[in-house]
Amino acid sequence: MRGAEPPRDDGPGDRPDVPAPGRGDPGSASSPGGERPGHERSGASMQYVRGMSQPAKSSRTPAPSDAPESAAGGRAAAQRLKMRRELAAAAMELFATKGYEATTVDEIAAAAGVARRTFFRHFRSKEEAIFPDHDDTLIRAEAVLNAAPAHEHPLDTVCRGIKEVMKMYAARPEISVSRYKLTREVPTLREAEIASVARYERLFTRYLLGHFDEHAHDDDANDDPLLAEVAASAVVTAHNHVLRRWLRAGGQGDVEAQLDHAFSIVRKTFGTGIGAGRDASPHQAPLSTASVEGEVLVTVARVDAPLHQVMRTIEQALKERS
Repeated sequence: MRGAEPPRDDGPGDRPDVPAPGRGDPGSASSPGGERPGHERSGASMQYVRGMSQPAKSSRTPAPSDAPESAAGGRAAAQRLKMRRELAAAAMELFATKGYEATTVDEIAAAAGVARRTFFRHFRSKEEAIFPDHDDTLIRAEAVLNAAPAHEHPLDTVCRGIKEVMKMYAARPEISVSRYKLTREVPTLREAEIASVARYERLFTRYLLGHFDEHAHDDDANDDPLLAEVAASAVVTAHNHVLRRWLRAGGQGDVEAQLDHAFSIVRKTFGTGIGAGRDASPHQAPLSTASVEGEVLVTVARVDAPLHQVMRTIEQALKERS
């Protein structure tokens, strides 16, 4: 328990000064509460562009600064996270002993040794207090997207980004397991975590949408937003499935290996057609080829080649023949 400033009631007028942590920010995947009923996955072939590394637009990533300012900012961020975790620990203990409904913000602040106003500088409500790391984790996930190498498949980049969420849970397994049990018992907390999941999903959807081949879906009705959202949701769902299973097992087992297996399934289902509509590299065979020999047209295609691409290859060969 901290002995910093004595708890005091600053009154309801202090809440408008609280900076909102951003529950409505781009996309969230992290959580056991992220399960969503009724989502059917389509086997549609999704075409991505290799090397179109477009950073996700966001104002959260700070601009480069000089070393002293950077060091000071790092210390401030560490102190902020430390305070948020102390408040979260106090909240979880009180929720477990008194019950969620019976616990007040004043009691949480008092248990952490700070004032009510300090609590509202870090959280907008008591249900947010048990999720202290999501804001920082979202920034780290976004940094992974922004720094993706040009040769990496966009879905692989998204899978690496969401791994930051799993690292957050795996870093403190006992707390993560306790929080999981608590969210199973308190519907309000479960809803709060489901809301955080949407932030990651929006982030990944926006990133994938910037990597579709502009020629790959000429014949569709602007389906790129749908395909991007489905792919992002698949990554998030795979992550949450593995995370919930790990938490139900008490935080035991090789969760990273389980996650990689789940991602391989997503990649196989949604990751075909990379580089469609672009010239194949010297080391990459085209997905389909066609040639005319006399009155016979011969087509050779990989089994994972999208049908529309095979048809485009045939049409091109016929045009050249005529």
